[in-house]
Amino acid sequence: MPREADHPECRGDKESKEEGGAQDGAEETVRKRSTPGSQVANTPQASPLRFVSKEELMETAKGLSNMALAHEIIVNPTFQVKPTELPEGSFERRVKEIMQKAFWDVLEEQLKDDPPCYDHAIKLLAEIKEILLSFLRPCHDRQRSSIEEVLDLPLVRQQAENGALDMGRLSQFVIRMMGLLCAPSRDEDIDKLKDITDVVPLFKAIFSVLDLMKLDMANVALSSIRPHLMQQSVEYERNKFHQFLEKQPNALDYTEKWLEEAVKYLRESGRDGSGAASSDPPPLLPVDIHNHAYLRLLRWDHSSDPFPETVLMDQARFQEMQQEADRLVLLSSVLLIVYTTTGEAISGLPGLMETLKSTVNVMLADMHTPSFSAEEALATIGEKLCVELSQCLSQHGYSPLSADRRGILMGQISATVQPDNTVHKLMDSRVQTYLLASLESSQHKSPPPLPGGLAPVGRELTELAVHFSRLVNFNKLVFSPFYQKILQSMLTAEEAGGTET
Repeated sequence: MPREADHPECRGDKESKEEGGAQDGAEETVRKRSTPGSQVANTPQASPLRFVSKEELMETAKGLSNMALAHEIIVNPTFQVKPTELPEGSFERRVKEIMQKAFWDVLEEQLKDDPPCYDHAIKLLAEIKEILLSFLRPCHDRQRSSIEEVLDLPLVRQQAENGALDMGRLSQFVIRMMGLLCAPSRDEDIDKLKDITDVVPLFKAIFSVLDLMKLDMANVALSSIRPHLMQQSVEYERNKFHQFLEKQPNALDYTEKWLEEAVKYLRESGRDGSGAASSDPPPLLPVDIHNHAYLRLLRWDHSSDPFPETVLMDQARFQEMQQEADRLVLLSSVLLIVYTTTGEAISGLPGLMETLKSTVNVMLADMHTPSFSAEEALATIGEKLCVELSQCLSQHGYSPLSADRRGILMGQISATVQPDNTVHKLMDSRVQTYLLASLESSQHKSPPPLPGGLAPVGRELTELAVHFSRLVNFNKLVFSPFYQKILQSMLTAEEAGGTET
């Protein structure tokens, strides 16, 4: 039923709220972290809590929601407003279906009266007119005049009272106008409307297509504002977060802990910014601390460690990248074992690498689901790869794998699941090194060379590095003043401590 709450105009607002609501968890988590007694064991020394009014908190929450939505539009190039789908069998969906049926039943009964009653139909035409006018741009004077002339509501009411209302003519005009204003992707939907002859089903279908057209218009608007929003988003997000800190001054506790651990790692490992061991390391640079801190997000234990507040809105993205990095490590480990174990016999055989890679990818597709068993998957991978290798060797005139070599290969593949496995640790280190090098070289627009053994996953790893670097660099731009203040205080305290000693 085309009630006000279900109209496309409202739906756009609703979607914006829900898309922002998808990030409201971030805001809520930040607020919870700022309350006494929450996550006590993991909380560093916090600033004194300043109590604020409920109105201030509500205003701050609204600001964070707006910031989350703007951030989503910027960092997610595929972000779109989508239709609301109530869960199947939910109470809300049942209520909506009952009310819609009641509305359309009343309309059908009115049109069957003798003479027909057009009260509901005229209300629908008024709503359709309003929606069509909302699609128009200032230059659409001709279309505006046509809509105002044909859907002249006082005239329509007068025609209805005199029994001269032609609903067929009005509905066909509406369909023609929708065809002029819709996106090309909706042409098929418009064509289907032309085949509907009964008034009630036609009105239902018209409102359904108008809803889709409203979403199309909203997404076009998003695409048009994204470049302008990009220019202003850094300052906008920074100001919104600063306003939140004024209300909750201890809301950077976990960010401080995150940066402290990066400093501690660099100090203890005796490394300079390039990752090379050094007996007399130079002073730590903020950019090196930032890069190692962000790299640590790809090794995060999301089940137990609170995520830093400044990157909380992107936690799901960093987790997805972490899972992709884990998959590439395991995939490259298996392929390296195959080629080093089997030897020169398969080196350079056309198409073999892609065949083996595809087989492993299929088996690792669900590796981050709760039901996935790494031991079972790797055992199956070993068996399948041995079969494919034997077939390939035979086709090229080589002897198939012997039973001993099959056993060795399968055992080595199965062993990659062990945390201390040499091959797995080596490939994991190389993936992390490449991602760190990508952060360091991202400002120069020149990707670093792939470490050895990663060529089979080079395309996927390069894509991951690009997405990772873009997200990190955007967050750096937004939160650099906060990081600078934290690090300055941290390093000053270290120097003071060293001087006293």
